[in-house]
Amino acid sequence: MMKFPLDAVSRARVLVVGDVMLDRYWFGEVERISPEAPVPVVRVARREDRLGGAANVARNIVALGGQATLLGVVGTDEAGQKVAQLAAEAGIGTKLVDDASLHTTTKMRVLGRQQQLLRIDFEQGPAPQSLERVQAEMSALLRDHDVLVLSDYAKGVLGQVEGLIAAARQAGLPVLVDPKGHLYRRYRGASLVTPNRAEMQEAVGRWQTEDELTERAQALRGELQLEALLVTRSEQGMTLFTQAGRAHVDALAHEVFDVSGAGDTVLATLAVTRAAGLSWEDAMRWANRAGGIVVGKLGTSVVTAGELA
Repeated sequence: MMKFPLDAVSRARVLVVGDVMLDRYWFGEVERISPEAPVPVVRVARREDRLGGAANVARNIVALGGQATLLGVVGTDEAGQKVAQLAAEAGIGTKLVDDASLHTTTKMRVLGRQQQLLRIDFEQGPAPQSLERVQAEMSALLRDHDVLVLSDYAKGVLGQVEGLIAAARQAGLPVLVDPKGHLYRRYRGASLVTPNRAEMQEAVGRWQTEDELTERAQALRGELQLEALLVTRSEQGMTLFTQAGRAHVDALAHEVFDVSGAGDTVLATLAVTRAAGLSWEDAMRWANRAGGIVVGKLGTSVVTAGELA
């Protein structure tokens, strides 16, 4: 495999727009069962906050050596301030829209002996005026970037995604989308869409054979006017569909410890390698390698250019 194109990646300017989250981890020891209910008592020994969702995509882009600007919506709360602080510490440029009507999307995980015991989610959709501000901010930022990444976690920030794709296309920027749900018509005109296996099944139904998958994937790609459709398939690797046909890479044989955030790493790697001038197929190979590394780490994590090399 070719050398990771670090020089070209370092010049890549990626604009990430989508659902920004805070991933909060509470680590502790479990030594007894509660006398109040049959549940474990976790004595918290350590707390850790990490960027999640679209913010984790941006964090991965910077870790790989690229330049990232993050645009999303946060609440005027402690979690929103923490997102801004962590992004600044990671070297991410931010244009965070403050929305006083919502709580910043937060996923709080409680772990005992490295095993997740409980996850608590705090989430609300943004106000319509916040979405208008996202559209206006994005339009102003497009000219300073090479690639647009849309990270959709169905939390509402990409509620008007059609307008964002249209603006990027008008500006001549490739658009990479990590989708959610089954209404893929919303993403028409993007350059690349990266559903995982379950999301692809939701969009086109279950397939029995590889030929059936190819037929349905190419039909979807044509309907959405995409350059490429990449299906990430966990232990089955990744399959890329383009005008040239089908390309596949097997999963790299790493121990899978935690898949949370793996899609963010894959999307970030595709964005920086594509901005660096690589073909879709070569970009997929690097993304597959990065995904294989990150699933061996606990929680939402990053892969660095050094690890890829």
